[in-house]
Amino acid sequence: MTKHLADKRSPATGTRVAQFLRIAREGSERLWQDLRRRPVPVPADNRRAAEFLRIDRGRQV
Repeated sequence: MTKHLADKRSPATGTRVAQFLRIAREGSERLWQDLRRRPVPVPADNRRAAEFLRIDRGRQV
């Protein structure tokens, strides 16, 4: 008795692994870029004065 057509697989060419590796590399690079772009946390001390100075300088955000 032979296997059914759905049970016979063709040999793997390695493209799935290559695609997984490409996605992993791209994702990790994006992660590091986002970490570098993350703003430096500003201490909460004197936050009100800092906001008034920001508005006075004309910066909206």
